Amino acid sequence: MSEQPFPGYIDELAEDRNEWIESLENIYREYGEAGVRDILRSLQNHVLTRGIALSEATLNTPYVNTIPPSEQAPYPGNIALEKRIENIIRWNAMAMVLQAVDQGRGVGGHIATYASAATMLEVGFQHFFRSRSEDYGGDLVMPQPHAAPGIYARAFLEGRFDGKRLANYRRELADGGGLSSYPHPRSMPDFWQLPNASMGLSTPTAIYQARFAKYLENRGLKPRTGGKIWCYVGDGESDEPEVLGTINIAARDKLDNLVLIVNCNLQRLDGPVRGNGKIIQELERSFRGADWNVIKVIWGSGWDGLLAQDTEGILRQRMEDCVDGDYQRYSIMAGDAQREHWVDGDPALEQMMNSLTNEELREIKRGGQDPKKIFAAYQRAATAQDKPTVILIKTVKGDGMGESAQGRNTAHQKKNLNAEERLQLASDYAIPLSESEIKAAAFYRPAEDSAEMVYLQQQRENLGGYLPQRTVECPPLQAPSLDTLRTFLQGTGEREASTTMAVVRMLGVLMKDAELGKYIVPIVPDEARTFGMDGLFKVNGIYSPEGQNYTPVDAESLLSYREATDGQILQEGICETGAMASFLAAGTAYAVHGVPTIPFYIFYSMFGFQRVGDMIWSCADMMCRGFLLGGTAGRTTLNGEGLQHQDGHSHVLASTVPNLKSYDPAFAYELAIIVRDGIYRMYELQENIFYYLTVYNENHVMPAMASDTGVDEGVLRGAYCWQRSTASGPEVHLLASGSIMQQAIAAAQHLQQLGYAAHIWSITSYTELAREAEACERYNRLHPLAQQQVPYIQQLFADVSAPVVAVSDYMKALPNSIARWMPPTYTVLGTDGYGLSESRAALRDHFEICQRHIVQATLVSLHEMGSLSDAELKQAMRSLDIDADKPDPALR
Repeated sequence: MSEQPFPGYIDELAEDRNEWIESLENIYREYGEAGVRDILRSLQNHVLTRGIALSEATLNTPYVNTIPPSEQAPYPGNIALEKRIENIIRWNAMAMVLQAVDQGRGVGGHIATYASAATMLEVGFQHFFRSRSEDYGGDLVMPQPHAAPGIYARAFLEGRFDGKRLANYRRELADGGGLSSYPHPRSMPDFWQLPNASMGLSTPTAIYQARFAKYLENRGLKPRTGGKIWCYVGDGESDEPEVLGTINIAARDKLDNLVLIVNCNLQRLDGPVRGNGKIIQELERSFRGADWNVIKVIWGSGWDGLLAQDTEGILRQRMEDCVDGDYQRYSIMAGDAQREHWVDGDPALEQMMNSLTNEELREIKRGGQDPKKIFAAYQRAATAQDKPTVILIKTVKGDGMGESAQGRNTAHQKKNLNAEERLQLASDYAIPLSESEIKAAAFYRPAEDSAEMVYLQQQRENLGGYLPQRTVECPPLQAPSLDTLRTFLQGTGEREASTTMAVVRMLGVLMKDAELGKYIVPIVPDEARTFGMDGLFKVNGIYSPEGQNYTPVDAESLLSYREATDGQILQEGICETGAMASFLAAGTAYAVHGVPTIPFYIFYSMFGFQRVGDMIWSCADMMCRGFLLGGTAGRTTLNGEGLQHQDGHSHVLASTVPNLKSYDPAFAYELAIIVRDGIYRMYELQENIFYYLTVYNENHVMPAMASDTGVDEGVLRGAYCWQRSTASGPEVHLLASGSIMQQAIAAAQHLQQLGYAAHIWSITSYTELAREAEACERYNRLHPLAQQQVPYIQQLFADVSAPVVAVSDYMKALPNSIARWMPPTYTVLGTDGYGLSESRAALRDHFEICQRHIVQATLVSLHEMGSLSDAELKQAMRSLDIDADKPDPALR
């Protein structure tokens, strides 16, 4: 149909439009919001059935505040006094960075982020953020990392830090104690509640913390005493895929205990976030589409009167037409220049704007600098039900920092202020210091009996105490005896099993334990059936806050799929970041909720450290506890899958996390020893460590644990002699772990047929061996006159002069990590290079870690020692069918 069906249609359409609006007003008066929504939804459905496409962004609301002035509750606080407190905190936050600059410490710091977020944070601290108490679960507050100076400055006013510690910002090793750059619980374990430094990671952390709180409540492990997660992120940060990548689950699980605040100061680190668009509108579409409760705080109270006059929608249309690049420019303009740009030649807008003086126009604030608007948004978010809430708050980056920084693209890099700028800001903030103190950026703290200090302390007392604050009040959990896992110590006889099968059965045993069972939290992103966990579905259930509102297709099966409100298993779908965030939430519940849950997160090992290494580092920061299980591990065990699935480096990556203990067990009894000891150390001794265990899908006979004393110690320390040969002949030593132990066993048999005594060593952890050896070296270096310590691995091979061949399904760097303490006859075989789609046998031959290559490497070592002639070695090479001229697999 033509866009102009008949002459004069525009006037008639306008008349019809007005009639429709009047009708909707009548419906609103008669039936309220629900009636209006019902009518509009019916009309939209009718239009769609006629094949008329609605291409407009129907998920957007007008570019004005979500909450109209008529719905704002009266502000409960003393705004003037709160502004005074805010300005003192602003000054001290800047002073921390300025003092470091003046002293030439070179430690950096940021000012502009807190300047933009100061008011929204202060409204929260003065009226909303509640500490944990007997009748309230406690709020978690996650500020933007770059806003940390403001949080420290507030703690200084509260008396939690003295001036010396404040002066040691970003100097954690300084005398008198320092302050970490960003929220790091590991660095400040009594202060920061959650880690928040890597861009984007705070959002999934907050979402899954909120979800885990509901999980604990539904399973009866935590009382339903509430508690909110208040998470602040930047609008530029929202480009990180983790921010928007996990928001659907928050709505799906109805996480009304979650409030996400996006500080929309319209700037990234170098320039506009969306100079040609509107980031607030873009984010609104995303969150409304994901079924979140969306609250926009765009305009301060100064705009209320103008918008009330805008009966024709002219000002609103101008607000819609301007893009963020325009708004950023307006924030630095004088009043008369702003007027000119707002009017843009429109007489009606000119008349409207003439009701304000240039100074009044210049002083009109964005919503993020207006405590009344922020309070109204927080109050609505705090009482929201059945949905998570996102508050999109428009601010100015560097607000209050003066003309050289406020709202400019360089605001983020503004880390110093000259003497004149400092004097001007001290005047603006009414800081009563001398000129010399102001120029030196001295800290200011009012007297204890001042109006500001009395008010600040009283407000926090009313809300239960100081935040952020990390308090660990979790009783120790007694580890099970090793006898509880005795079935795994006895071996499988002639029956074959994989270590994956063993660890899943171990989970089943632990979950049945009367004391421990309820605290076990199995986590899997997807493919639980791949790992053989489907046997847990029916007994323990998959957590779902809605329960199961359908009959599963396999309902008659013994292994049927079962969702339950009190389900114990967290099945996260295909989302490794979400699963890691659940692991973090479960592994830190001892600190957040006082509940000692023990997470076991099993995943494809290739999709662990390589894909979510940053989240694992965040777990280390927050002193998370639990077990990461890298399933279908190794470069050659997951046959057929190829380059993107075959892991040969996760143990190398895991070795870079200082408090992560990494093991590569070959047998079920080794797994049992490690898991039991891990529970003992993490939950009984309450050590701040966590574990990475690799498990495999290759079946083989599981031997029984030898009765020799010292086996369990060797398993935990990283190495022990699994089988000592009784054959006569020259000795050789084979070291192996994981599934490749089977190749070493076959190679040992071959070597014994050749007349050698082949001893087999199980290396459960190269990383633990290397760390212990390096610790010994450090002790010896620092105590050169004391009795020198000998590394455990060096003690084991102190008298060995025979060939020692280590074979691994991982890169050579892993076994080479202990080379410095091994005999000179030490040879390493590993899987450097990319994975291939092939059979296990072909892969192991390709990477030269199969039985034949282990034997060949041993014989070459014997030849180098003079124990094998050239002719004998040549004959052996020929019989082993080794292709010496094939390309190096590491370079393929």
